[in-house]
Amino acid sequence: MTESERPRRRRSRSRRRRRARLRRALLGALVVASLLLTVGGWVGFRGWQARSHLLNAAGLARELSAQVVGGDTDRALRTLAALQEQAGAARAATDDPGWALGRRTPIAGDDLDAVRQIAVAIDELARQAFPTLLRTDLTSLVPTNGRLDLARLTSVSTELSGVNEAVQRTRRDLAVVPADRLVDQIRKALTDLRGEIDRLASLTTAADQGARLLPPLLGAKGSRRYLLVSQNLAELRATGGMFGAYAMIEAENGKVKMGLQGSSASLGRFTPALKLPAETRALWTDLPGIYPADVNLSPHFPTAAALYREMFRRKTGTTVDGVLAVDPVVLSYLLKATGPVLVPGGVPLASEKVVQTLLNDSYQRLDVRQQDTFFAASAAAVFDAFFKKNVNPRVLLSAFDRAITERRILFWSARPEEQRTFGDSRMAGTLPEQDTVPTVGVFLNDGSGAKLGYYLRPTANLTVGECRPDGRRELRLRVTLRSTAPKSGLSESVLGLGLAGDPYTARTLVSIFSPAGGAVLEARLDGVETALGSGTERRRQVATASVDVGPGSERGLEVTVLTAKTGVGQAELWLTPTASPWTTQVHSAPSCDQ
Repeated sequence: MTESERPRRRRSRSRRRRRARLRRALLGALVVASLLLTVGGWVGFRGWQARSHLLNAAGLARELSAQVVGGDTDRALRTLAALQEQAGAARAATDDPGWALGRRTPIAGDDLDAVRQIAVAIDELARQAFPTLLRTDLTSLVPTNGRLDLARLTSVSTELSGVNEAVQRTRRDLAVVPADRLVDQIRKALTDLRGEIDRLASLTTAADQGARLLPPLLGAKGSRRYLLVSQNLAELRATGGMFGAYAMIEAENGKVKMGLQGSSASLGRFTPALKLPAETRALWTDLPGIYPADVNLSPHFPTAAALYREMFRRKTGTTVDGVLAVDPVVLSYLLKATGPVLVPGGVPLASEKVVQTLLNDSYQRLDVRQQDTFFAASAAAVFDAFFKKNVNPRVLLSAFDRAITERRILFWSARPEEQRTFGDSRMAGTLPEQDTVPTVGVFLNDGSGAKLGYYLRPTANLTVGECRPDGRRELRLRVTLRSTAPKSGLSESVLGLGLAGDPYTARTLVSIFSPAGGAVLEARLDGVETALGSGTERRRQVATASVDVGPGSERGLEVTVLTAKTGVGQAELWLTPTASPWTTQVHSAPSCDQ
């Protein structure tokens, strides 16, 4: 071989090697493309199957819910069997190697994984939670002939705990499924399912807690006494309304009767003031320790309940085992289950009118002393009917669930081991010191010395802002207070002290509680920077603005709030329950790691 031929031979071998590598690469690409097309086609086919089964399951779940609430057990059992079949088929359609491979792809993986999680969640509920709920005798949760059968209640406790555990597990599994990058249809399906399971979880939690706690609370091991306190939403306080009237509940072996009744005014004032937590005193001076009507200026119900219990003990010499607080809206929910109730004196209370009757009409026709008597008698009459009338347990559970969700039923036990069972649940009214999701509190206290809270129409909008370099997020809050009060014609009982100057102007102290570990940065009232009182409570910064709202007018408070370090893009609101429900909206954002 000549010197000139060698380079040509080397170039020829090099070209052959490159062509061979190219052929192998093309062949490999063809194999991979064929595999992806095959898998994609298979996943598409299985996805079409899963979608069909999931749509059927969703419709059946809605039917099942209506049948359970309506007490139609026979139809509910047939619906459950069909739901289990469709949910199982959806789960099977998303449980094969092709689907598993598709879940690892960068484009469609999140969507396929979310569909899989939705199918698993519905199947788990259909097989582990719903059958037990249908078997459970919910009548054991309501009284018969004035008494709760504590033995029957104890017997269903284990079953209800199992159901609640299954629901809570499913709820936790769905909560960690990222929704930010899903296609719209799947994201909506995930969001809707989360909402339904949240509602189911609150119901099963209430039933589970009730089955476990009611026997000891209702005297299974000795008699108990509680104060039933009515929160007067016409004069706002942070937990709802001023503690206006009370009735003592006596319970023994499941039988409940009403005892002494009275008003907060009858307890007088306490000097020197009762001892207060340092943070409460810094925010509200000694007022909660002096006046029974001011114990709940703070939204932390255990503090308010303990103060009220001690005031009652000092005045009457009677020590109670706990405090139960309700408001007229709760009574309206319960009256849907019991039907109208006649209050001593001949005044009927009906679900549609009880809030207006108690918070408006009574102030026009009764003097202060008569009002207190009427409030106490009304709450006692409704709860007496609850224990003595035969009511639909599902309607009653629905009423309690709604009231607890809205924080309109609050309970505190003086026995620490029982109080710990409630934890940070809504019924405990416990302002938590840690947040899973950043929570902003908006709490209202009347500053007028009047009963104008009935006319307030509040709204709250919370928007999650950008992620900051230090790991915190800014939240933008807008609170609007609108008054529907007339400009004349209200009684002296409604107008009260008129501390805002104009007796028809409602002065409201709006307290903004930052998320745990966060801060309140600034506030503007109707676009103008406004002064804020400040303090801290349970690791939350508190800023309070005084807002005067004239009859027929509206004021807007805009507040910028800072979270602690967080990656999540969601936020929650905790609000003072009012006579007219809040209009709220929370605008979430992508998580900071997106």
